[in-house]
Amino acid sequence: MTNQIRFFGKSLVPAREVDWEAAYQADLPRLFNFFLYRVGDDQVAEDLTAETFEKAWRNRHRYRYDLAAFSTWLFTIARHILADYFRKPHPEVSLDAAIHVSDDETVEGLIQKRSEFERLSILLAQLTDRERELFALKYGAGLANRTIAKLVGMSESNVGTILHRVTQQLRVEWEK
Repeated sequence: MTNQIRFFGKSLVPAREVDWEAAYQADLPRLFNFFLYRVGDDQVAEDLTAETFEKAWRNRHRYRYDLAAFSTWLFTIARHILADYFRKPHPEVSLDAAIHVSDDETVEGLIQKRSEFERLSILLAQLTDRERELFALKYGAGLANRTIAKLVGMSESNVGTILHRVTQQLRVEWEK
């Protein structure tokens, strides 16, 4: 018999113990890439990823395995953290503070990479917020359409249709 907890008259199934090390290893790169696609800055993406894991750890007692997979719960937290991030004003950083060149990267390579990222950012900025979020969840975080659908409350086929249309649109614009 499962121990059930009563909360405001509802019976809750207690959270199963999560293997945090395995979850961290599996979800860290996906969360980081999700944030990187949305904010375009490595350091900010790292900070938001860390904040997501910290918030998940502090609220681990709220995770309900009977409602969603752990990664779905984690990405729900990440989406809320990202929304909070976009609500706050952010100071501008000087160009000297923003450029970090490693020994194995050339200046030309960095300029090319930055140029392509800026071009992609401009194309992504032309999308709706929903399209940008779906694109970041799919290609930044590498989530399956089914998982994305659960996260955003849409049907799987609708997610797939929107992503296909957005991807085609971005390809056409990139080729110009």
